[in-house]
Amino acid sequence: MSPGRMGGTTILFAQVHQAARQERLLAIAILAGVLAYSFEHALLGAGRAAALAVAAALVLAIVGASLRVAHHAEVLAEKVGDPYGTMILTLSAVLVEVVVLAIMMSHESSPTLVRDTIYAAVMLDINGILGLAALMGGLKHGEQNYNDDSGKTYGVMILTAMGISMIVPEFIPPSDRHIYSAFTIAAMLLLYGLFLRMQVGAHSYFFSYNYPQKRNRPQEDLQHPASLKSSILLLILGIVVIGALAEVMSKSLNIGLAGLGAPPIIVGLLVAAISACPEILTALRAALSNRMQSVVNIAMGASLSTVILTVPVMEALALFTGTPLQMAMTPVQTMMVAITLVAAAINLNDGHSNAIEGMTHFVLFATFLMLAFLGL
Repeated sequence: MSPGRMGGTTILFAQVHQAARQERLLAIAILAGVLAYSFEHALLGAGRAAALAVAAALVLAIVGASLRVAHHAEVLAEKVGDPYGTMILTLSAVLVEVVVLAIMMSHESSPTLVRDTIYAAVMLDINGILGLAALMGGLKHGEQNYNDDSGKTYGVMILTAMGISMIVPEFIPPSDRHIYSAFTIAAMLLLYGLFLRMQVGAHSYFFSYNYPQKRNRPQEDLQHPASLKSSILLLILGIVVIGALAEVMSKSLNIGLAGLGAPPIIVGLLVAAISACPEILTALRAALSNRMQSVVNIAMGASLSTVILTVPVMEALALFTGTPLQMAMTPVQTMMVAITLVAAAINLNDGHSNAIEGMTHFVLFATFLMLAFLGL
């Protein structure tokens, strides 16, 4: 073999080895899926403890796969830049959530699963992610700047979408709920269509902020060895793997939680946490790098995408399959959402964030967890 060919083979082997190391979380998730499907009946028939252990292992595998999905979405996002980049990141997280929810709905008899998941996602995104990121960023950098137009736009859109889809349904008679569901689907799609046109069109400057310090970032931090094509393929593969793992995870959870008296919202919180894990890491890195605009786009954008996209998909699925769906929030949930959105409207009104504002949201997130633990 000629030296040139040997050198080319060595480079190719090194590239394959590097790619394999980078995708080890996805490889572990695929292996977990193979094992779960191969031994599904034995594992699910081994009792409640074994079922909970299997569910926990599969949750970790799904989180690992979702981290790789988020990574490849981030690669695509860097190629196109903001606001398109943030839109890709939030849409990838919503896609993970919709896939997991749709599969769990086929096994979970609870009509409130979708409602609880969306409510938990909004609490996690706005109070958890935004709160923790603003708190940590504020402690490190003091005041952090961002475009206040983005916070105002996100806030009013979230309020409108949640009001239409999760508050008004409480007053709709059961006999008319299928008609209102069809209206909700159309309203959500109309809202998102207009918002998308604003986000990527004439008002795209609402969702961007010029940070001079970005010029000082090392160039290698902005580059990824993966190509655009491979990132798209691996992103799709990750979504497929997550769906396959969610199938067995759902069955394991149903067996493991049966008769335990666990809080009703626990499954919804779990689904929301799975989809939010990559966003948490990305938002915290952005806050510590003094890029608060990215935090606002990620946290508020994820909340809006969860409501405005998950609702019509799940409502349409429920209408098509005849699955009962309860979207109206409880009084406690409605009050928590109202307090959260009022706090966000005040905190995101001036284009500056600080640790105090972050702490207010993080305390609201702790309150949400306490209420969930109490079964409220």
